[in-house]
Amino acid sequence: MESNTGPRRERGRKFIVKPKVCMFCADKVPIDYKNVSLLGRFVSDRGKIVPRRRTGVCAKHQRSLAQAIKRSRFLAMLPSSPEHVYNISGAEKKA
Repeated sequence: MESNTGPRRERGRKFIVKPKVCMFCADKVPIDYKNVSLLGRFVSDRGKIVPRRRTGVCAKHQRSLAQAIKRSRFLAMLPSSPEHVYNISGAEKKA
């Protein structure tokens, strides 16, 4: 048998996944409910909190991030719902 000494790749995978690093741990950035520009990066366009597996934030900071987002929503600094509203019936109201 031959021994493969190269990097390990699974069959069918096109790239090697790089592990995500928590930006709050690496850069020592404080999480504050008043920093709306930072919190907005962790909220989807639908107004939901983005999960850890997408952002790469550690569990400790994800909990404090969720708490800060909820505080800022309560104070109306962040929107709690999306800005656009879909018209379900498809017909527009005429004034």
